[in-house]
Amino acid sequence: MGIFERYLSLWVGLCIILGVISGNFLPEIFIKIADLEFAHVNLVVAALIWIMIYPMMVQIDFSAVKDVGKKPKGLLLTLVVNWLIKPFSMAALGWLFFRVIFVDLVDPQTANEYIAGMILLGVAPCTAMVFVWSQLVKGDPNYTLVQVSVNDLIMIFAFAPIAAFLLGISDIAVPWETLLLSVVLYVLLPLIAGYFTRRKLDTRNDHQHLNQFIQRLKPWSMVGLLATVVLLFGFQAQTIITQPLAIILIAIPLLIQTYGIFIIAYGTAKAMKLPHDIAAPACLIGTSNFFELAVAVAISLFGLHSGAALATVVGVLVEVPVMLSLVALANRTRAWFPPIAP
Repeated sequence: MGIFERYLSLWVGLCIILGVISGNFLPEIFIKIADLEFAHVNLVVAALIWIMIYPMMVQIDFSAVKDVGKKPKGLLLTLVVNWLIKPFSMAALGWLFFRVIFVDLVDPQTANEYIAGMILLGVAPCTAMVFVWSQLVKGDPNYTLVQVSVNDLIMIFAFAPIAAFLLGISDIAVPWETLLLSVVLYVLLPLIAGYFTRRKLDTRNDHQHLNQFIQRLKPWSMVGLLATVVLLFGFQAQTIITQPLAIILIAIPLLIQTYGIFIIAYGTAKAMKLPHDIAAPACLIGTSNFFELAVAVAISLFGLHSGAALATVVGVLVEVPVMLSLVALANRTRAWFPPIAP
């Protein structure tokens, strides 16, 4: 594991601080960046997210999908958590906290935007960081690849309808064209680009040229992630400084969601007697979010300075340290599970 993965929380934390400081002292730079958009898509954010996502998509081997039937229980667990539980529990928590518990602390319009951001996080299962979490718990890399490949195929067709449905029942207007454009831009096109890159580089199926290419791309993926964090917190810097309570209010349901989903998934994996190298990454995949997609869609739908964008940015703030704590828990409880997949 490289220095980036080992100290991931530190790098993200430093970039958050840099973003907040830059956004407060150099706001004119972020205003100019915010103006660089086309069809409600910020071009700088889009470029950075592509730099971040594309190397991850190249790693996905869709030929692995043919092996889904070999160990179906772990994959079934991930799919149920990602598509039948997490989006709806996130929407329910958003409604509970911002329509009931925090109703006197947030105005209705802002509350709707916070709920929208939470929904977008809940409907976006993790892709880019999956391989990091799986590596940290010594998960089965091939099986993790299968899980990611299947989830990404489902996301192409399921993200927009589920997001639109949950936003609609929350009385939040959804511009379908922008939502579909976001799915094409941030999911479909990177997947297609990754697929054809992999196909061209791996003609001999020995992975040599492919692995060399991925290693060259990795630093750019890191640059994309860290630059995106700086940019997002720079856009929201003044809100973060002037309204720290908003960060706390959003973080509370996000923390409950993340730990709650992991407890459900991990307990189910134990009951199913899954081996640890399947159970741990399956539960972490089901718990974490594709926050890059959620952020991009929130910005496209609601704007850079919206409550929805802020909620997804808080998702970034919460996710990294929380997921690292869950990685530590999974590693400490390795003895609860059969050690090796049959």
